[in-house]
Amino acid sequence: MADEENKGYRVEDRRFIHRQEQGAQEPTAQEPKTEPKAEETKAQEAQAKEPKAKRPHGPLPPLTLSTFVFSLNTSALVHLGEYPDPTTGQTGTDLDLAKQTIDLLGLLKDKTKGNLSPDEEQLLDAVLFDLRMRFLKVQG
Repeated sequence: MADEENKGYRVEDRRFIHRQEQGAQEPTAQEPKTEPKAEETKAQEAQAKEPKAKRPHGPLPPLTLSTFVFSLNTSALVHLGEYPDPTTGQTGTDLDLAKQTIDLLGLLKDKTKGNLSPDEEQLLDAVLFDLRMRFLKVQG
């Protein structure tokens, strides 16, 4: 059993489609197996140890109920067409997703009743009121 643990296994994808994506030619029967060069392995290890690039907009805010509510608020505003979708840059409405997000905030309010600080409760009430009014306006 100890001999099996010390064996170095190498997994290689030999499918033609995968090799074609990487620019390789169709595999041949005489193609020898090659082990990665020591320099390549060291370069990959060094790259993995490098610190990750800093976030372009600074560090993430701490996780609190307020940041969670603001996140859901922003999501609902995107679905209401108030802001462009961050992934596509397009502005559009999806009332079903907006309603679901607003309902989720309502559920959060109901389930946390009595456990919120006055500031958190006021924030949740204000966000829900604003989103519901915007939803009615968009719905027409």
